Amino acid sequence: MVIIEYVQETWPAKPILSEDPHERAMARFWAKFSEDKCTPAIFKYFSTQGEEHDKARAELVENLKTLEGALKGNKFFGGETIGLVDIAAGWMPMWIQRIEEVLGKKVVEENSFPHLQTWFHDLLSLPFVNQNLPPPEKLREHLKNFRNSLLARST
Repeated sequence: MVIIEYVQETWPAKPILSEDPHERAMARFWAKFSEDKCTPAIFKYFSTQGEEHDKARAELVENLKTLEGALKGNKFFGGETIGLVDIAAGWMPMWIQRIEEVLGKKVVEENSFPHLQTWFHDLLSLPFVNQNLPPPEKLREHLKNFRNSLLARST
């Protein structure tokens, strides 16, 4: 969060946070929600099997539904431009898509999460995001090996 505040103060012409105190507070809330609720749920879903995996999926889906509601039909969490929440949760689209491929199961279905699905696409389509992502196949291979390592340790 400190770096975000630094960027906000250094380049005020390209704000990450709204000038409105309520909107700033909401952005901080949703950034914290993605960090405290979604990140652990994604990791738990990714790193477990069986009944524990099913419970983790249910928890992840509930957290994603909550996050879906925060988009409120906007292109980004900050409205028409990316903001704090998009930056804080910006790793999720690429990683969730690769995790879905590794596990062979969809979590973010278009009919269940239309706003998140659109946000995934819009965020990953931004040139400054897209040009700085690892190749999907390398991330998929890394996640596959990482998951195998985690599961081997848990048995």
